[in-house]
Amino acid sequence: MNLKYIIYCCIIFFIVQTIIWFQLNGQFIKGWDWFKNNPFLLSLLGIPISILLIYGTKMGYIGFNELLWPQRLILFALGIISFSFCTWYFLGENLSIKSIISISIAVILVAIQVFWKTN
Repeated sequence: MNLKYIIYCCIIFFIVQTIIWFQLNGQFIKGWDWFKNNPFLLSLLGIPISILLIYGTKMGYIGFNELLWPQRLILFALGIISFSFCTWYFLGENLSIKSIISISIAVILVAIQVFWKTN
């Protein structure tokens, strides 16, 4: 396991998930009419998103000694964490107990993938 590449993977995946949140949900933020009126231009973000996902997956593959499952689960968990923060911060949606427990499980999922040593 190479922690440097795992950190790069996590950073890239978190950035990607945050960009995706704005791409999909920016239309619901009051005063952000550009997002409502330009779905085609927003869809063009798919190109840099895909490139970042390719590099993030490569970093994770190297970091986890040529295993794919860990970075897939990390991408999922970081998406939940990013979604939760952005939805709360930009749209004012409070977290319910159910959401807090789900976010906690996502954090645990990332910790298991990063810190649990396998043979």
